[in-house]
Order: sequence, then C-alpha cells, then structure tokens
Amino acid sequence: MRTLWIAVAGAFGAVARSELSGWIARSRVGVFPWGTFTVNVLGSFAVGFIFALTTERFMSSPTLRIAVTVGFLGAFTTFSTFSLETMRLAEGGAIGLAALNVVASVGAGLAAIYAGTWAGRTL
Repeated sequence: MRTLWIAVAGAFGAVARSELSGWIARSRVGVFPWGTFTVNVLGSFAVGFIFALTTERFMSSPTLRIAVTVGFLGAFTTFSTFSLETMRLAEGGAIGLAALNVVASVGAGLAAIYAGTWAGRTL
C-alpha cells in the first residue's frame, strides 16, 4: 500500500513540476533555466518543512511522510533536468551561466532546506 501512495503522490508531483516549470519558462526571457531552478528550490524548502514538521513537531504516519517527501516532492524536483540544462548551457558556450546554475541551484537549495526545516520546527 505504501508503494501505491508513493506512486500516486509522484504522479501529482510530476504534473505539478511540469506545469509550474513550464509556466515559469514561458514567462521568462533568456536561456537560464528558471523553471527548473524554481521547482528545485521550492521543493528543497518543502522537504525541509515537511520533514521537520512530521518528525519533530507532529508525529504523522510514516506512509504519509514518505508519500509526500519521496513521492510528490521527489517527482516535483529534478536533478536530472538540472544536469541536462547545465550541460546544454556549457555546450552552447554559456559557461558562466552553466557555472551560475550549479552554484545558485546548490546554494539556494541548501538555504531553502535549512529555511524549510527552521519553519517546520518553529511552527
């Protein structure tokens, strides 16, 4: 049953990522992958928040926690797309943007997960 919940939540997470990152990409000009950057930072915040909230503040069902963090947020965020977009920037000669994508994504992702964990703990 746990696997089914992960799969269902993952389907919703994948659709949410596609819609949000697509909307952001269509509304931005330039080659920087703002859509992927945004979903990865939001997902990092959400993972920290949900994890702190469901393990330290309110003991929730482990199945629910796994469905949300691994299923929904695992499908919502995307390391593979981040890697592909970084490679394409570099191959296209935008080495500076590729480096910025790596540094900004990792830095913002870490900052977001700390902020989410803090928010979950203080709620």
